[in-house]
Amino acid sequence: MAQNNNSDSTQRIAADLSKVLKNKRLWSSAFNKSRRGHCEFVVQSPALTSILEIVKAIAARRSPVIITGETGVGKEMVARQLHYAGDRADRVFVPVDCATLTGQLFESQLFGHVRGAFTGAVDNTLGFFRAADGGTIFLDEVSEIPVELQAKLLRVLQESSVTPLGSTKPHPIDIRVLCATSRNLHDMVKEGTFRADLYYRLNVVNLEIPPLRRRKADILPLAEYFLANQAAFYGEPPKVLSPTAKKLLINYAWPGNVRELANAMERAYILTPGRQIQPAALPFEIIITDSPSYPEHELPTLDEVKRRIITRTLEFTKGRKLAAARILGVERRRLNRLIDKLNIPLSQIKKNADG
Repeated sequence: MAQNNNSDSTQRIAADLSKVLKNKRLWSSAFNKSRRGHCEFVVQSPALTSILEIVKAIAARRSPVIITGETGVGKEMVARQLHYAGDRADRVFVPVDCATLTGQLFESQLFGHVRGAFTGAVDNTLGFFRAADGGTIFLDEVSEIPVELQAKLLRVLQESSVTPLGSTKPHPIDIRVLCATSRNLHDMVKEGTFRADLYYRLNVVNLEIPPLRRRKADILPLAEYFLANQAAFYGEPPKVLSPTAKKLLINYAWPGNVRELANAMERAYILTPGRQIQPAALPFEIIITDSPSYPEHELPTLDEVKRRIITRTLEFTKGRKLAAARILGVERRRLNRLIDKLNIPLSQIKKNADG
């Protein structure tokens, strides 16, 4: 009997998840699932749909691509889609975060080195480019490559070969190069901080990923998708956003874009004990976007904003101060002091909750 109950529960959860996702337009590319699985996009906005149409058109080509856009818009996801939708899908995809590498380490990591090339070089290394041979290399934040190394990168691209640090022997490579940056490379060329010849070598195709605030049609489908993923992870029925929470998500500017939205939904999911996510479970910066507009000479004081947030949180927790303190990230004693200082009607909030 217990097994039957577990089976029924699993089927019910799967059905609930299917309902959450069935109206979403999912773009996915399948590839050697034993190695990687698949990439997914949740898309409803025309802006991103057009980008993905281009991705489908150029995926099988070998030309370099520069993917631009703000931090967190999903540039690496687009790069992976390009790779796994093309004829190199069963080969390696090597992501390189150029912003984390500096100095001699940068050249060694990209191009490899031979034993004795520098102090501490006790063995030969391949480097990212030779490791990506036959597949794709993704240079994230390519704008951070030092000018002195840009010339060597250009030579690698032109000659399709790599010479490790400390060696004179070139090694042929067959790779596709995808790049991403949150900076304006054209402006950097004018400033002399990025080589013009390298820019034109890389900039065969440019894909600009619009920020989430310009893709409002994607916000709620993405939010529900992330919530469904959390439900699947914990083996629970999916949670839903309240109408007010949906309004807050749509009105928020999302400076961190899709990455910020994913984090916000994870937070909201784990802080919500029931099935419906209320505004108080959302991050503070999202909640305050619902504050009314004021003339410049009537802007609210900090205490007024605090009172609004704390009151909403206590309403959400039905007056339970310990739960509210956890959501707000403050100690209970500090919350007690704020309740007294700001004259928050706790007894009325509890009465309303009981009623």
